[in-house]
Parts: sequence; C-alpha cells; structure tokens
Amino acid sequence: MNPSPLQWVGDGSVAVFRALYLGDMLCAVPALRALRAALPRARIVLVGLPWAAQFARRYRAYIDDFVAFPGHPDLPEQPVLPYAQEEFYSHMRAQGFALALQMHGSGEISNGIVGAFGARVQAGYGMVGNSLCGSVHTLPYPRHGPEPLRLLRLVRWLGAEIASCRMEFPLMPEDWDELARTGAARGLGAGSYVCVHAGARTRDKCWPPARFAEVADRLAFDHGLKVVLTGSASEADLADAVAAGMSAPAINATVPMSVGAMAALMRGARLLICNDTGVSHIAAGLGLKSVVIFSKADIGRWAPLNRRLHRCIRDPEGRRSHLVLAQARVLLAGAGDAGALRHRA
Repeated sequence: MNPSPLQWVGDGSVAVFRALYLGDMLCAVPALRALRAALPRARIVLVGLPWAAQFARRYRAYIDDFVAFPGHPDLPEQPVLPYAQEEFYSHMRAQGFALALQMHGSGEISNGIVGAFGARVQAGYGMVGNSLCGSVHTLPYPRHGPEPLRLLRLVRWLGAEIASCRMEFPLMPEDWDELARTGAARGLGAGSYVCVHAGARTRDKCWPPARFAEVADRLAFDHGLKVVLTGSASEADLADAVAAGMSAPAINATVPMSVGAMAALMRGARLLICNDTGVSHIAAGLGLKSVVIFSKADIGRWAPLNRRLHRCIRDPEGRRSHLVLAQARVLLAGAGDAGALRHRA
C-alpha cells in the first residue's frame, strides 16, 4: 500500500490553493488546522486572492507564507492580471513544493491551475477520483454536505487526523486598538447590545432593511438591548435604511474599519442578526450566537455547524421576520437545540 501524501512531506513545502472570499476562507480553517497538526515542520503557503494576505497573517499558526493569485479567465472571483501570469507561475515552480493541495472546489478548472505549480505531488477533489498512486491524487467531489466538513474529508483522506471541526476567529491586539480608534464601541458594555448586519458581498443576498428594522426594534424594546448596525463603509446606505425604519435608536458602526476590528466589536454582542455572508462565519469563530437569513445559497452547505448557537432561516421574499425574531428570542433566552432544525427550511 502506498503511503498517504502527507506522510512523506516532512519539512518540505505545501501550497494550498483557495482563491475565495472571507466566508469561504473561514470555512477552510478547520482543515488548515488539521493540515498543520499533520505537518508540524512543513512550510505551508496559502495561494489566494490578494485580500487574503490578511487572512494568512491572522491564521499564522497554520499558514507560514502567502502568494497572491493573479486570476484565471474561468474563475469569477477577480479580474485576470495577464501581465502577472508568467511571473506567478514561474515563482510557484521555483518553490519546489512537495505537495500542491487544491482546496478551491470541484477541480474542473482549479486542478489545472494547481497542476501548473510544478509540485512533486498534486492532490485535491476531482472528477476522476479515488487515486492514491502516481503524482496526482484526486478524491470524488462531494455534491452535498457542509463546506467545512467537505474540506476536512479531503485532508483526512490525505492522511491528517481530525481532532475537531470547530471554527475559530482569533482576535489580535491591533483589532482592539483599531476598534478603540474608531469610537464605534464607546459606551457599549459587553452583553448590552445586538449586532445587526444588513449587508452582504452582493446586494441580491440581502434581506430587506425594513425587516431588519422590524426585528431590531423588537429586540431593543422587549429585551432592553442596544442595536449596533455593522458593515463595511460601502454598506452605510443599508445601515441608514435600517435605522430610518426603526423607532428605537441605533448605533451606526459602518465606519471605515477592518474585518478584525468589526469582529472585535461583535465579540461583545449578545447576538448577531445577519444575511448569509462572511460575518456569519466570523460569529461561528467567535462563539457569538446568530440568526442567519438565507435567500439563494444552500443552507446545508453554508450554515454554521453549531445548531445550538446559530439558527438559519430561508426567506428570499422577506416575509418571515416573525421566525427570525422567534429564533433570536430563543437564543437570547439561552435555550438549547429544540426546534433548531425545524426553522431552517
């Protein structure tokens, strides 16, 4: 029987390709943690979208280095940088990677990208599958199941032991320092507020501001909680619309700040109400209770794993605010798992 690919990497270098945005990257953290545990002496290099340099710094316990991916014409996440292609692939081949791990998806496009890294062995999900011989190792891509577990299944197949599937979002001193400079948390005591995040990476994923306002008002009046409207500076208009629809006062925290500073702000909240977007996975990493509203995405794939802390509701038409409010109240009351799955559909 051939050894698994991870058994002979040793202190060599491993390239991990996952060129995606925040939520997708956070779903990969349990797999990166397992990979590091299996390869404590290896140099692990993340290859991702340029923004993910900050992701690599935050998870430096698992990632040693970062290389920005210049795009591909068949991948939608970023514009292609044609002038950077040759330099990028030359740089990757010069690294002499022992293993190139494709963690980007099903492999139709990404396996070709990873194959051009010139690693001694390539591994990842693919359409052929079940090969553990030669220099290319592929496992059939699962069409169902939570994203973190799909990625854990891959690294386990390659030889890693899986100790935990927990999410994590480590906060750094600079996150707290930046939050203090913004003044967004001034006067907020831990546990005294709820965060309402009305934005998402694309506007077609957003629940109507009027529905967020309705739920926020009830939480403010019935539970005595302050309402903090979070989001990027580009989402200030959505926060303004939520605030305009509320009777209770709201704190608009959609000021220029990093994801880390926003996470530090959320750390003191009792609850997060949000769309299906990256902040739902930040909440999972922080252990912050949340109600996540889905419109188009697959709940089975993208819902947080912990059903005790996180409740997901599908509401593409913006008509189920009563369910969102009901689940928020259950979480605030500290109830257990009863009914969690019942309200997902």
